[in-house]
Amino acid sequence: MNEKASRVAVVTGGSGGIGGSVARRLADDGMAVAVQYAGSESRARAVVEDIQRHKGSALAVRGDVTDPESMADLCDQVEREYGGLDVVVNTAGIMLLGLVTELNLDELDRMHRTNIRGTFVVSQQAAKRVRPGGAIINFSSSVARLQFPGYAGYAASKGAVNAMTLILARELRGKDITVNAVAPGPTATDLFLDGKDEPTIAGLAKAAPLERLGTPDDMAEAVAFLAGPGRWVNGQILYVNGGIG
Repeated sequence: MNEKASRVAVVTGGSGGIGGSVARRLADDGMAVAVQYAGSESRARAVVEDIQRHKGSALAVRGDVTDPESMADLCDQVEREYGGLDVVVNTAGIMLLGLVTELNLDELDRMHRTNIRGTFVVSQQAAKRVRPGGAIINFSSSVARLQFPGYAGYAASKGAVNAMTLILARELRGKDITVNAVAPGPTATDLFLDGKDEPTIAGLAKAAPLERLGTPDDMAEAVAFLAGPGRWVNGQILYVNGGIG
């Protein structure tokens, strides 16, 4: 079943809420999916088992998105298993909040190492390996332009993701590889909901004209479009936020 799969995807952060939904959605579209994880092997394997129960092909692969050798080894393993690489979706990221005057600089460095360096490392590997007709999809955030107090460090990291996404799309001219970023708005994931009280969550749900929080499946639908039929969308930041701004 694994030999020379027709299309092959790597989803970093694939054990998380959005990453897991993305992995399942791409598998539903017939792709073989490698679910990258850093620490939560059990959650990654649960995603893989769910895909396999639905007759899809998937494997869990451990790797550190900030380490070039680790990600090269991961891509090597995927190429040996499936014969190539067509789609790379980089959902891996962390969010640490605090006012500019209060955010711990060690936390800022840790967040930027994952969100900026991690995206850069994954993009480097993807740019070298994705086959013609493929797609590289990074994850930004709508907070990069919403000016929410307390989000400066996180928004700065996602602004960097935006910049490298747009530039890489131009650098891959002639390769027939699209490069885009999905920028979720408030989304009902553990990452987003952690530390927020009910009034705050309710207020954020009301902020969008559609008057609800996004879901991981909403983000997965956007990724599936960019990874599949959306071939003429390139070098763009797709704001998937229900119209919040």
